[in-house]
Amino acid sequence: MTDRQQYPIRSAPDDDPRFTLGLVVDVAAVLEQHGYPAVKAGLDLVDLRQALYRFLYGATR
Repeated sequence: MTDRQQYPIRSAPDDDPRFTLGLVVDVAAVLEQHGYPAVKAGLDLVDLRQALYRFLYGATR
């Protein structure tokens, strides 16, 4: 195992087909499976999407 951080992976991911609404919904489902409240409200989904974006790419849109 390496100590080097893998994230953020890069900036400007407009062409990254992996970052989809499906990814956000899947992460929301995993959170719920671990006992967190369901992410159902639109603003919660937006906030989760932004948090994932910042973690993955190091910036906000």
